[in-house]
Amino acid sequence: MVRIGVLGAGHLGKIHIRCIKEVPELELVGFYDPDDANAADATEKYGAKRFTDIESLIDACDALDIVTPTTSHHDTAQRCLRKFKHIFIEKPITTTVDEAKSLINLAKEANVIGQVGHVERFNPAFSASVPFFHQPMFIECHRLAVWNPRGTDVSVVLDLMIHDIDIILSVVKSNIKRISASGVAIVSDSPDISNARIEFDNGCVANLTASRISLKNMRKTRFFQRDAYISVDFLEKKTEVVRMKQIEGEPDPFAFMIDLGNNKGKREIFFEKPDVKETNAIRDELQAFAQAILSGNNPPVTLQDGLNALDVAYKIIGKMEVTSGIS
Repeated sequence: MVRIGVLGAGHLGKIHIRCIKEVPELELVGFYDPDDANAADATEKYGAKRFTDIESLIDACDALDIVTPTTSHHDTAQRCLRKFKHIFIEKPITTTVDEAKSLINLAKEANVIGQVGHVERFNPAFSASVPFFHQPMFIECHRLAVWNPRGTDVSVVLDLMIHDIDIILSVVKSNIKRISASGVAIVSDSPDISNARIEFDNGCVANLTASRISLKNMRKTRFFQRDAYISVDFLEKKTEVVRMKQIEGEPDPFAFMIDLGNNKGKREIFFEKPDVKETNAIRDELQAFAQAILSGNNPPVTLQDGLNALDVAYKIIGKMEVTSGIS
């Protein structure tokens, strides 16, 4: 059993409090939030104990779940790591790349587990698709959201696109060769819509679009690889796989086939819809964090993974500033 405290009881923090209470490997010690309204709501809804001093909560726990604003991630995580506490930290890991690097070094020195909350890794639709990946060579991502003032203090790249950046980096095992991007600030002071193209050394190309001014929500990624197409709908939690196989012998008269022409023969098309389990991704990522602590193994999304996603996000933002004249 891991004794855990939650730092931050805002909208997402309260969801974490609820999910922690559903994880058998975790014992909720309490939470800290300086906002009285947030604190009262968390106590009333979930019976969680409020700590009025952050250091007292850190001292009482084995691990801390950091769900504070991104600008405070670095300072808050440092406090925990310097007391040899395991940390779960929401995405993006920190405000800057240098801050993320310092947390990684501190975690190594303290010999503790650190996990970043890139929750889409635990989306059941993505989990169902993972066994079908075999060196995707083209990836198309669309993450569109209706307007919500929450999160607009940062670029749409850090707000939304970073989810897909992390997914792509987890699937494509190759170094990045080139990044190009463009973005437009429409209703806020930072880009509200952005498109990025990431080219990898192995030839894979990923095209990412993120918008927070869409008329409807969409979170869909399509992976194309040799003889297969995989579609992952993160919002509807659906996965579709289309695969081609060389026909050997006499074909099934009812099979769906395409003729490749030029004496290349025919291919049979298979349509599959892998079973997507009903799961709670936030609860699952917190449970994985607890299991990593208890086993001593690396968590599914490491602090280094969080740094990698943040680093690419800032490179995309840098390219947007050049191509769009954003200041």
